[in-house]
Amino acid sequence: MVAHTHVYRKVVREIGKASAAPRSARNKDIASNFRAFFAQSGQPGDAQNFQQDMQNALTFMQSQREYKALLERYNPLIDLTAEERIEATARRVGLNMPKTHSRDM
Repeated sequence: MVAHTHVYRKVVREIGKASAAPRSARNKDIASNFRAFFAQSGQPGDAQNFQQDMQNALTFMQSQREYKALLERYNPLIDLTAEERIEATARRVGLNMPKTHSRDM
């Protein structure tokens, strides 16, 4: 039971780190599903499998958070629109994009 509590706390911490929204705005279904998994883990024969499954879920969440941080760090253009990406790429090599005229004239 102590090991389940330890893993549960780690999962809750990782969900908090992964979420950009404050606790009150987070999806309640995710937290309730994890609580239900841990509440049903009381069967004695399944304890080792459950422990391994939760450790795998925890490792997955940590890896996803790290992947996202690395993606933002080494690929800063990932969240730009196509036009903004082209302008940023042109600036990177020392060029400025020409100003486009509108057809309204």
